[in-house]
Amino acid sequence: MSKDSNQPDPPPADADAIARSFVRARQQGVSLPGFPGTIPEDLERAYAVQDLAIAQWPDTVVGWKVGYIAAGRRDASGDDRLLGPIYARQCWDATGAIVEFPVFVGGFAAVEAEYVLRLEQDAPADQLAYTPEQAAAIASTLLLGVEIASSPLATINQLGPRVVVSDFGNNNGLILGPVVPDWQALDETALRAETLIEGRSVGTGGATLLPGGLRAAFAFALGRSARRGRPLKKGDLIATGNATGIHDIEAGQQALIRFEGYAEISCKAIAA
Repeated sequence: MSKDSNQPDPPPADADAIARSFVRARQQGVSLPGFPGTIPEDLERAYAVQDLAIAQWPDTVVGWKVGYIAAGRRDASGDDRLLGPIYARQCWDATGAIVEFPVFVGGFAAVEAEYVLRLEQDAPADQLAYTPEQAAAIASTLLLGVEIASSPLATINQLGPRVVVSDFGNNNGLILGPVVPDWQALDETALRAETLIEGRSVGTGGATLLPGGLRAAFAFALGRSARRGRPLKKGDLIATGNATGIHDIEAGQQALIRFEGYAEISCKAIAA
């Protein structure tokens, strides 16, 4: 449940049923024909659904994906981003070979180039908001990565942030590449990336494609996590947001993400 106020909004009446539907579909690797209940009225209630789903999922949360919310889709909370959990068994190391990752056939599936921060210290549990400068003071390591954005619900992004939050933030895994040394000293314009699917370039960008840059995404993750009663800990991973766009992919297709001057990550979608 959200910790944004002394009396948090109650979850939707069918919150548990919504959470169970998403968890069951993910465990069975099947798609859903529509949102399984009443769409939560706001992000607070959507996070209540997410918390119920997290409690039902048989794995450990090792980090959080950050997704940007366009100005026209924000609610009264004022949040310009959202969070979704990353699980231990859905976190893979890039080895140089092609990494296979699961997507939901009939649902939504995409890949996203990511810059991933790993906390090297616990964040203060009692600090509920951060500026980008305060976030930068939290010791962290920067890694290259690829987020697997996939959901049993094909229309998840069309239906908006409250639906995305309700289904684990539309996350189904994270591929971790090498460390970027001394990231705090870098000009973020030097962090550039390109995504190719089946050999065709589908997006270019880098850290500066993220509104406010890496530190703004980190600041949001720190503050929102603390307000949810889930302050970030040493070792937690934060996937800061799509750096070249959100790129649809189908089972059987291969993606190549090039991080200019650093590394390439090759991966292939398979049916969940």
